[in-house]
Amino acid sequence: MNRNIFFLFTTRILRLFGYGFLSVVLALYLSKSGFTDALMGILFSLTLVGDAGISLLLTTTADRFGRKKTLIIGALLMMAAGLVFILTSNPLLLILAAIIGVISPSGNEIGPFLPVEQAMLSQLVSKERRTGLFAWYNLAGSLATALGALIGGFLAKELQYQGLSPLDSYRVILCGYALIGGLLALVFTGLTGASEAVPSSLAASSPHRFGLHKSRGVVTKLSLLFSLDAFAGCFVLQSFMAYWFHVRFNSDEAMLGSIFFGANLLAGISALLAVPLAKKIGLIRTMVFTHLPSNILLILVPLMPNFSLAITMLLLRFSISQMDVPTRQAYTMAVVDPDERSAAAGITGIARSVGASISPAIAGVLLSLSLGAPFIIAGTLKIVYDFMLFRSFRASKVADEL
Repeated sequence: MNRNIFFLFTTRILRLFGYGFLSVVLALYLSKSGFTDALMGILFSLTLVGDAGISLLLTTTADRFGRKKTLIIGALLMMAAGLVFILTSNPLLLILAAIIGVISPSGNEIGPFLPVEQAMLSQLVSKERRTGLFAWYNLAGSLATALGALIGGFLAKELQYQGLSPLDSYRVILCGYALIGGLLALVFTGLTGASEAVPSSLAASSPHRFGLHKSRGVVTKLSLLFSLDAFAGCFVLQSFMAYWFHVRFNSDEAMLGSIFFGANLLAGISALLAVPLAKKIGLIRTMVFTHLPSNILLILVPLMPNFSLAITMLLLRFSISQMDVPTRQAYTMAVVDPDERSAAAGITGIARSVGASISPAIAGVLLSLSLGAPFIIAGTLKIVYDFMLFRSFRASKVADEL
C-alpha cells in the first residue's frame, strides 16, 4: 500500500475511534454537568456551526496552503476541545470549546479531516479504484467508531464499578479523546508531498472562488441537497440516540456501547457492499435506492413497543444506511478537477455542517416533548432528499464513472 494511503487510513481509524469513544457518554456527561435537553441541543448545534466556519476556512485554502498542515491544525483543535471539556463543566466555556474546537456529537466525521483526506485519496489512486478505496476507508472508520463506542461504554461502566462518580468516569473518556487528537497530529506529520494538490492548467486562467473554478454550479447543487440530508440526520445524532435509549429503556453505558458497536459495524459493512452494486446500477442509483428503505426503518424505531424490536429496527437501518457514503464521496470527486477536490469536498461538507447545525437545537426541544419525534422527522426529510437527488442527477453520465 502507498505510504500516504496507509497513514490516511491510520488517521481515519484513530479519529473515528475517538469520536465513537466519546459519543456514547457525551450527552450523559453534559446532563450530569447540569445541561438540560434543550441546552444540550443548543450546544450540539453551535458545535456544528463552529465546525462549518473552521472547515470553510481550512478546506477551501488547503490545496494552496498545504493539505498536510491543514490536517495537523485540525488535530490540534480536536485535542484542545477535549482538554477544555476535561478541565471545566462551565456551560459557556464548553460551548466556546465546542464552537472553536473539534468535538463530534454524532460519532461521525467532523472538522476539516474528511474533505482533505478525500482529496488526497482521490489523487493517490485511479478513478477506477476510487469508489472501492472510499468503501474500505469508510469501513475502517465505521469499525473504529464501533470499537470506540463499545470500549467507551464499557470503560465508563467499569470505572463506576471501581468507585468513580459517573461524571468523573466520563472525564476519563474525555482524557482519551484529547490524547487521540495529539496522536493524530503526530501521525499527520508522516504524509509526503505526493498527497499535496497539483494545480490544473485551467486553474491558472480561471479565478478561484472558495477554491473552485469550473465546478461551482454542480458543487452548489450538491451542497444544497447534502445540507438537507444532514439537517435531517442530525435530529438523530448518535449521542441523542444513546440518550433516547437510556431514557426510554433505561439502557446503561455498557449496553449503549454494545448497541452502537453493532450499529457501526453493520454500517461499515454496508459501505463495502455499495461497491459491486454501484458498478451495476451507478453511483446515484445506489445512493438513492439504498437510502430510502433505511429511512423507513429509522421512522419505525420509536414506534416499536419494546426494546428488542426498537434495536432490531435500528440495526436493520444501519445495515444499509451507509451504502450512499462512499458513492457520494466518489461522485463528488469525479465531477471536479483534481485541484478543486479539497475545496469541493470541504464546501459540500460545510453545507452538511450548516444543515446539521440547526436540527440538534430543535431535536433537544422535541426530546423533552416527544421522544419519538426526532426519528420520524429525520426519516421523512431524508426521504424527501432522496427523491430530490434522484430527480436532479439520475441522467448524469458521471454517475456511472467508477
